[in-house]
Amino acid sequence: MANSLNFLHSTREDDFVEYFVYPSLLTCKDSKAEQTVLKNTLKQVESIVQRHSEKYLWHRDEFKLVVRTSEDSLLAIDTNETLPHLYGVTHCGDNIEDEWFIVYLLYEVTKELDVVVRVIDSDGEFLLIEAANYLPKWANPDTCENRVFIYQNKLHIVPPVDDDELISVSDALTQIRNDPQSTCSLQDIQNSILNKIKGYPGRIQENLHSASLYLPIGVAAILKHKPALVAPAVQAFCNRDSVDMKACRAMKYFPPENRVYSRVTFTKCLYAMLNHSRYTPDKRTGWNIPVISSPQYKSHSLGVKLACGFEILVSQAKPSADVDNDRGWHSYVKSLKDKGYFRSLLEHSRDYNDLLNKAKEYYINYCDSMQCTPVIGQEILQLTKNLDYACDEFKKECSDLPKDDDDSWLDIAPNDLEEMLQEKYGQKKFTPLNGNTDPTNFTEKITKFLEHVSDVQGAEFPDDVKHSPRRPPRGIKRQNKNKVSFSSDTKVEDKVNSNKVNFDPASFTCALQNILDFMIPEDDNWDLDSDSDMSAYAEDQEVSFEGCEEVKNKMKDYMTQMDQELSTTTIGKSFQTKEKCEGFDDVESFRPVDIDMNALKNVLESYQAQMGEAGPASTMLGPMGIHLEPSTSHDKGSF
Repeated sequence: MANSLNFLHSTREDDFVEYFVYPSLLTCKDSKAEQTVLKNTLKQVESIVQRHSEKYLWHRDEFKLVVRTSEDSLLAIDTNETLPHLYGVTHCGDNIEDEWFIVYLLYEVTKELDVVVRVIDSDGEFLLIEAANYLPKWANPDTCENRVFIYQNKLHIVPPVDDDELISVSDALTQIRNDPQSTCSLQDIQNSILNKIKGYPGRIQENLHSASLYLPIGVAAILKHKPALVAPAVQAFCNRDSVDMKACRAMKYFPPENRVYSRVTFTKCLYAMLNHSRYTPDKRTGWNIPVISSPQYKSHSLGVKLACGFEILVSQAKPSADVDNDRGWHSYVKSLKDKGYFRSLLEHSRDYNDLLNKAKEYYINYCDSMQCTPVIGQEILQLTKNLDYACDEFKKECSDLPKDDDDSWLDIAPNDLEEMLQEKYGQKKFTPLNGNTDPTNFTEKITKFLEHVSDVQGAEFPDDVKHSPRRPPRGIKRQNKNKVSFSSDTKVEDKVNSNKVNFDPASFTCALQNILDFMIPEDDNWDLDSDSDMSAYAEDQEVSFEGCEEVKNKMKDYMTQMDQELSTTTIGKSFQTKEKCEGFDDVESFRPVDIDMNALKNVLESYQAQMGEAGPASTMLGPMGIHLEPSTSHDKGSF
């Protein structure tokens, strides 16, 4: 249900795309000239966008730009950009296709106009995510801020002079316009983005699905007048709550008594959402749905759901100009006061009221552009009052409705899914693992995995570095140099940093490898006072850590005691041993443990115990590129 939210803060949800269009303003001598250039550019951009998106069905917000001058930036929330430009924000919701269609539109704009474009989403410079495998080493989400632009149908990345260099949008635009060759990105990066937007505008039709629905005649008339309203209606129904259900039981505006068949066009995303949203209508409302086996069941069921979505929207209708009771408006005014927008003017004075009215106009226009639920509901309510439609005309059209589009795309076979994943991420090379596997090759794989060193930004499997595309790692945010510190003693931070653990991956891997290479003698006459491999490990492979001498001595004592206890047991007989070891000729009948064979045997036994289900063996070895083959023998212990 809609409530009084601060719609200006809704641009910080996770589903938004922001775009900035910067025309050349070098010839402008004053703010009036700048505004004239911006308005003319806006008309040209709107013409290009209209030409390419005429048949596009937006999931939530449509592509829309507004003029933003330096003065207008004071009215905007969460922006430090004062350079005059065209600004737009679109919420994509569950349909990521909108995001890439916007990128396509912006590319087309830069083809025809001399403008530089920037586009970001909740992840920041999201265009770089697609090109992560080809980015320069210095590029990450922090260092690339204000450096990624689209100009002349090419992606441009402004390189830094120093690693910690911050750049303003103004400086970046100057460098791109003055020397575009130095900022134009590699062809592999260009291709990564172009592959995401290729196929437009033909892809628009491919992403649509049309079906005949049995709808209240009022809903059918509204959709015929404005087909784009299907998107908010589907979302209103799928996001319904208990209060919305009361409106659905009443069906005050769209009663079910007078219904007709009408052809409705969805995006595939909207159709899937509506189709998979479960709902059993109240029979007391007047819905009479055929049995599920009937050919008309789907058209009736989808019609009920869509009609309920329209009913929910109208029940939440509220005039856009009604801001006095809007908590979002009052919160917005407070934020303007904090930013110094009213310049310490006396409240209710003429100058103060002029600024307040300008802010109110901006707020109303912004809310209208965001297509929030109360505004859409008000629009539908006005259409129900003003639209003239004849029931007989709709009934005549029912006989000429084309066949529904095939919706078999809703179901996907496992093989098709596998092909999609391989196309997206590439085919991973697997090493088969069974009873005939060379144990040495197996342990080499394990050793390679253990010795692989990842950085502090996250662990990676060795093969992932070469084959798997991934998002650039999120770095640590830079601290603002102008930020005020409330700490009275800066030494506290140094003290905390000095207590951090100094972890050496190479030493850890070496220590772990020595434990895995430990061999237990089986001779009863073994000299307990002599140094075993475990004791030698403690003496010869001591890791040098400052202040850890006492810990090392305790570890040596512990190892010696453990050697003594294990030497009197028969645990060594449970391991597979090698035939002969020349290094222990002086020890009678000593046969060292075959580490490779035992590791392979234990992994195969673990996999067999999984009985085809997920388990530790397949989970650990799968990302390493080792494929476990099922056993063909029913004998216990055979592989």
